[in-house]
Amino acid sequence: MDQASPQCMDGDAHPYAYQQDERLPKVVVHFPVAPGATLTWRVDADSTLAVNGARLWLTRISSPYDHWLTPGQTFSLQRGERIWLSTDGERTAHVSLTCPLPAQGFFERWLNRLACLSLGPPTPR
Repeated sequence: MDQASPQCMDGDAHPYAYQQDERLPKVVVHFPVAPGATLTWRVDADSTLAVNGARLWLTRISSPYDHWLTPGQTFSLQRGERIWLSTDGERTAHVSLTCPLPAQGFFERWLNRLACLSLGPPTPR
């Protein structure tokens, strides 16, 4: 196959002109927020929160404002901030949190491979 699928291409973009972060692997975590429940945690990495199912209340410790996200909306979160989530009404909200997969450097990967082989670091000759 020498052509990309039309749903993967932007009409006025070159097929290889992707943003770098679009090519990197991503971690996506899906979880429900039940009616009446409030979830809280500190965000470990810059990520995007997406909402489906029911309207979601989001508040952040660094912001004086509350946010009401409707199904289909997304919200960008910064590493290190604490957030609280809850639903509006009697329906469960289905949330997905997407962040880039942490990349290891070449040297770290090389040392990890050596450790797995139990060879240790190279010795000078």
